[in-house]
Amino acid sequence: MSGLFEEWAVRTPDTVAVVCEDQRWTYQELNQRANQLARLLLHTGAGPEQRIALALPRSAHTITAILAVLKTGAAYVPLDPEYPQERLAHLLHDSHPTCLLYPSPSPRDTR
Repeated sequence: MSGLFEEWAVRTPDTVAVVCEDQRWTYQELNQRANQLARLLLHTGAGPEQRIALALPRSAHTITAILAVLKTGAAYVPLDPEYPQERLAHLLHDSHPTCLLYPSPSPRDTR
């Protein structure tokens, strides 16, 4: 899947790939963001037969994260941040992810 995306990013780098609220990213921007995250994930042990948990709200960043995980050869485990804590704990325990991606708190959220 990521190979097809890479081809498309090379053929149409300036075409808008993602529109989410006030964000508009081209294929080139999305590919660069996904490659950067994929490199980081590889350093944390991501790869074939590994799972990466994604506890992210729906956003352009979630698309980047999914694409990055696929680029590493790993699988992603979607975790809805709105799920009850017990459900999230069960999913994490059951899936044994290599790592967990979640949004960092904004400065105004750290009280």
